[in-house]
Amino acid sequence: MTESTINRRTLLAATAALGATTLPAMAQSKTVLRISTPAVPDDWHAKMWTVFKDALEKSAPGEFDVQINLNASLFKQGTEPAAMARGNLELSTVSAFDIAKLVPEFSIFTAGYVIRDPAQQQKVFNGPIGAELFKTVAEKMDITVLSTCYLGTRQVNLREVRNVKTPADLKGVKLRMPGSKEWLFLGEALGATATPLAFGEVYLGLKTGTIDAQDNPLPTVRAAKFYEVTKQIVMTSHLVDGIFLSISNKSFNALSPAQKQKVTAAAQAAAAFNNDNRIKEEAQLVEFFKKEGLQVTTPDLDAFHKSVQATYQASDYAKVWPKGLIERINATK
Repeated sequence: MTESTINRRTLLAATAALGATTLPAMAQSKTVLRISTPAVPDDWHAKMWTVFKDALEKSAPGEFDVQINLNASLFKQGTEPAAMARGNLELSTVSAFDIAKLVPEFSIFTAGYVIRDPAQQQKVFNGPIGAELFKTVAEKMDITVLSTCYLGTRQVNLREVRNVKTPADLKGVKLRMPGSKEWLFLGEALGATATPLAFGEVYLGLKTGTIDAQDNPLPTVRAAKFYEVTKQIVMTSHLVDGIFLSISNKSFNALSPAQKQKVTAAAQAAAAFNNDNRIKEEAQLVEFFKKEGLQVTTPDLDAFHKSVQATYQASDYAKVWPKGLIERINATK
């Protein structure tokens, strides 16, 4: 072996060793953003995180290492806000119900007929009302809300056909609701007999008559096959639900102003992708259910709106709502 061959091999080995030390160093220089979500891969709420990742890679190439963890594989659903507050998690989505536990005035968004439709939802949360409330969320929960994602509009799904025009027409109907007192109050406010039942038991409950009805956004009705054991969907649109794409204050405050702007823009692009696709899917599902033989009817929404809001206004829930907030939300067009 010649001296030049030895020197060349030594040089190649040194270069390889340098590369081995440089690559991890380069990887470490990226800002790691771990995402935890309970969403399943086919859900728009899962797909939107890929949009977030791609948007950030495009606007800030090589600056971030975005790690998406679906199916609650990193943190259990509901534990994400505490993990973000501790700085153990960078990003997740947080529900209005989760926020209301620490920011009681946010419970206004768990009440029926406060938000009219997805368009108004975006105007409320992207305007001064959202700015004020999200400031309180940042102070009390140590998380920063980056964008608002449309979760779906809840409708009443009946086992037997019924002429439903006003809340009085739901009297005596055993309406399945999630087990918390906030959900049960909403069911009673709709005029029904709120009946707590685990989600996994709803299909059999409808089939056997243990319950007379359930409420969920239309995509859930299809996914859970509730249309197989029900005959009618009443388009009450009683809760326009949302979740909030959020980042821990610790992570957000460590970013440069330019990076903060890019992360926020990526979160808004992700929310827009989710919202557009979810609204489109909901619109198509009405026809799907009609083809499956279900009656799809629309009640007197004004009667429902007035009755439900009056019930909430007279309740203990309304006592923690900031004065004039419901009127400001109602006035947001």
